[in-house]
Amino acid sequence: MLSVFRKELQAFFSSLIGYVVVGVFLIVMWLIMWFFTDTSLLNQNLATMGQLFHLGPLIFVFLIPALTMRSFSEERQKGTIEFLSTKPLTDLQITMGKYLACLVLVLFAILPTVIYYYTIYNLGLTAGNLDSGAIMGSYFGLFLLGAVFVAIGVFASSLVKDQVVAFVLATFLCFLFHWGFFFISELPFFFGKSDLFIQRLGIDFHYSSISRGVIDIRDLVYFFSVIVLFIASTVTSLGSRRW
Repeated sequence: MLSVFRKELQAFFSSLIGYVVVGVFLIVMWLIMWFFTDTSLLNQNLATMGQLFHLGPLIFVFLIPALTMRSFSEERQKGTIEFLSTKPLTDLQITMGKYLACLVLVLFAILPTVIYYYTIYNLGLTAGNLDSGAIMGSYFGLFLLGAVFVAIGVFASSLVKDQVVAFVLATFLCFLFHWGFFFISELPFFFGKSDLFIQRLGIDFHYSSISRGVIDIRDLVYFFSVIVLFIASTVTSLGSRRW
């Protein structure tokens, strides 16, 4: 697993992929938080990092599939997936190596935004007048969200050979699991507690809970369950080549 992990990280940073993913995320968030009139902190009377945590998922929906689309699709295109399978590695180890490499890159994209926290921390009329606990909880929620999207993206990449198709499929699945269940719950034939049950199936319900700084064990179980579900699905998809 470690050999696959190191190989994937080296591939990311020996090409432009890793730098583009991190750079695009940071530039877009910088524009949203400091440049665009409607969202700029400089035009508001409140020092907050809400823009990062509210719009971060929307950026991740497109950014993470672009990161993960090559995970297995490229291996299938080049025919190296058979060579990889001859190594003394199980499908789970191969999947986890690729998954963790992509997740590390997502972490590298999130970490530099701490400078935004430092800046806002000192921008307030009273320096340090921030709910640091809630912000740390929101960071944790954003990382868990990224972990789920990476699992979805790696799964989508394992299904198809074409990287563009893998990107489109991963984007659709990320959108569906994040916002889709909320829109479904708004349909008129869901009433009583059934609409709340449908909403609980979506990522947004649990992400919003953690973003308020409340880390509930039920939210953690949900995130880890979805990650395990898609990793297991990826392993099954890889195993299907032997059927």
